[in-house]
Amino acid sequence: MQYTLRNIPEALDEALRQRARAEKKSLNRIVIEALARALGLSGRTLRQRDLSDLAGSWKEDTAFDRAIADQDRVDEELWK
Repeated sequence: MQYTLRNIPEALDEALRQRARAEKKSLNRIVIEALARALGLSGRTLRQRDLSDLAGSWKEDTAFDRAIADQDRVDEELWK
């Protein structure tokens, strides 16, 4: 199957070309691999890079709160 893509943003074009050079692969191969990864067809699972597994897991800790409060204190002598 053959595709023709138009209006590729410059930043995307540069990133693809840099990856192709770095991996010593053709631009065509890099684009196909990127599309396959993005669509979950590469056989590799993508690592999730957000913090959703931590959302809502905060536990109150008074010692931590005291340590943070100490950092918020301004030393007036340093500001003279």
